[in-house]
Amino acid sequence: MRTTLTIDEDVAVQLERLRRSRDASLKELVNEALRRGLRDMTARPKQREPFRTKVFDMGTPLVNLDNVAEALAYAEGENFK
Repeated sequence: MRTTLTIDEDVAVQLERLRRSRDASLKELVNEALRRGLRDMTARPKQREPFRTKVFDMGTPLVNLDNVAEALAYAEGENFK
């Protein structure tokens, strides 16, 4: 199939560098890049393992952590101003 493409400048520079290093034609490189891109775009996403937070027992809290003022007063000491 024959068609006209407008290629962004940054992509054209990369294609030209790759063409020179591989001594390949522009047609071959564009077709290969499109094949790889289409394969990646249509592939199913890889299944990620769910993130798990490690549990750490910190013991019994000395103050009620739901009460921020109390927790800060305890952490800062009574003489904190």
